[in-house]
Amino acid sequence: MLLIALLAVLLPLILLAGLNLPAAKGMAISAGVVLVTAALFWKMSGLVLLASILQGLHKTLPILWILFGALLMLEVLKKTGAIERINQGFMQVTTDRRVLTVLIVYLFGGLIEGVSGFGTPAMVTAPLMLALGFNPLAAVTLALVGDSTAASFGAVGTPLTVGLSNLSGGASYIQLIGQMITRVELTAGTFVPTLIIWLLIKFFGSKTDDQGKFKEMIPWSLALGLSYSLIAFITVHLIGYEFASIVTPLVVLGLALLSIRLHWLLPASVYQNNFGSAIGKTPADNPETTKTMPLWLAWLPYLIVVLLLLISRTVGSVRYLFGQYLDLSWVQILGFSEINSSWQFLSSPGTILTLAAVIGLILQKRTLKPLVGSAKSVLSGMKLTGFTLAVTLMMVQIFSNSGLNQGDLASMPTYIANAVADVLAPVWPFVAPLLGELGSFITGSATVSTLTFAPIQADVAQQAGLNGQLMMALQVIGAAAGNMICVHNIVAASAVVGLAGQEGQILRRTAIPALVYWILLGITGVFWLLWI
Repeated sequence: MLLIALLAVLLPLILLAGLNLPAAKGMAISAGVVLVTAALFWKMSGLVLLASILQGLHKTLPILWILFGALLMLEVLKKTGAIERINQGFMQVTTDRRVLTVLIVYLFGGLIEGVSGFGTPAMVTAPLMLALGFNPLAAVTLALVGDSTAASFGAVGTPLTVGLSNLSGGASYIQLIGQMITRVELTAGTFVPTLIIWLLIKFFGSKTDDQGKFKEMIPWSLALGLSYSLIAFITVHLIGYEFASIVTPLVVLGLALLSIRLHWLLPASVYQNNFGSAIGKTPADNPETTKTMPLWLAWLPYLIVVLLLLISRTVGSVRYLFGQYLDLSWVQILGFSEINSSWQFLSSPGTILTLAAVIGLILQKRTLKPLVGSAKSVLSGMKLTGFTLAVTLMMVQIFSNSGLNQGDLASMPTYIANAVADVLAPVWPFVAPLLGELGSFITGSATVSTLTFAPIQADVAQQAGLNGQLMMALQVIGAAAGNMICVHNIVAASAVVGLAGQEGQILRRTAIPALVYWILLGITGVFWLLWI
């Protein structure tokens, strides 16, 4: 039965990463196999399976809406010339690809994660990287890896607030877990900027690039990573975990820009490995736009996105208003109280991205004429992605709802966790973050991963005499790192940069940093277990 339960994990790995099948085909096969085995071996009724399929279809819609908003934003900013102006703005700061990558995917992406979450950061930063001239494969891979550390506290603390909601102890206990997360990240999380730069040079640099291009950046990247971990530590302890992924990237972005200006810890050489990139263009490429558009106006749509996301999630009256109107959620699907799908349209990142794109078009171009054509172009390119996301989420919901069965069996994820716990309790500091990563890989959500596995983590910690707060912290951070390998995040981010069908290549690359992060978390977990 364990092998049957693991099919939802093993099949995507084998078909996408192993056989390099396009995600549309690989996930359709995986979903079909999981559907059949759920009926035959897990004794799920036809009605539960149908409700799970409908739930998966409904959950696809909000993701497609976010994808539409992100693509529309990119199309609009291209038409107005804002992307080229943003490009020039970055060039005035630095033309070093290593530094640009960290600024965009780690810090700007971290800020988007802090106010939004739910896969939005990679869908925003990947096209921005592409527009700045990065290789599409590099853009989406690095965007996914960058959306990791911040995801522990992403979406104003949702992975903790919701993910740990089924534990006893209440808000004070969750705050203690948040503090423990920042202690663990002082070691493991500090290495993430360094890991991002290594990936850039190792997998996307030219054959002539040597390790010196990586080594000379280590002092700066480690200092930046340590700064991020320390600011997060201070923020969680003094303000609260909800704002860690908002305050931290903002402060560290300021520190990063200061270090660039002062050339502190940065090498004398500038890394400009060229893929036929936009980096290096001069203002003469589009003189009318570059001479007349202020940099703040070029960035305004992104600033609007951050501001609206922040207001819609932190201002109580606005949050209530957005939650009451145009709530497209579907609850108790086919009468099952456990099977629900939420979609609050007004507060959706897709709505905010679309609104920001429209405002940007008005302010930057002073006309809405290009809007309809841009929207049609975006929609026409989303068909394959829509199918892929739909079959992926159908499989995810069948897997997650498998506890509703006629065989009196635990759900598949619980069955897996319990089977692993029986054997691997002595090395649980390594298992805890791995469960978190696998949970995100399957379900597509760090929050759902923690919601699923937190009770199991608590039981194992109690039975094995381990520190419960530490195990929860490892679960949450592991789930955040799982964003790198989450199938539907990969599918959505690939679609934004035009790489539909190449998801296997991306998964093979993001699996490496996910593995490294897991090992670092395991070692750190053992260290803290001995320390406390």
